[in-house]
Amino acid sequence: MRAHIPLHLRWADLDAYGHVNNAVMLRLLEEARIRLMWRPAGNASNRNTQIFDGTSGSESLMVIAQQKIEYKRVMPYLAHPIDIQIWVGKLGGSSIDIYYEVFGAPETPEENTLYVRAMSTVVVLDSTLHTPRRLTDLERSVLQTVSDQPIVWNR
Repeated sequence: MRAHIPLHLRWADLDAYGHVNNAVMLRLLEEARIRLMWRPAGNASNRNTQIFDGTSGSESLMVIAQQKIEYKRVMPYLAHPIDIQIWVGKLGGSSIDIYYEVFGAPETPEENTLYVRAMSTVVVLDSTLHTPRRLTDLERSVLQTVSDQPIVWNR
């Protein structure tokens, strides 16, 4: 089942052509990924999927090994939150393939448009050794609650 992460665009997210800049889109995907999986300071989780410690001194780090992004339509500025659907498509020993689809919020049918499909492979590292560490049984179990089929790419 996919998770839904609502995020607001900022006027500054637009480029000179009047659409959301490609580098900003990667930042929005990062924000959705962090909100899905990282527990904020003070252990104030608001999602059961926030199982990784996001504070300084954490035992784990997460690094990007690969990213792919497919722009389906030009995304204009939208005053209401966009809907980033995010899910796990595959779990490896220490890696997680995370998929995203970015939609305009469904206030009107026209705005509920698929703008972006993307994928990130993240690797969980031991923060002391900076080497990959295996996902725990608990992490696997929790991440499987937001699993769905991987995206089939057009190219």
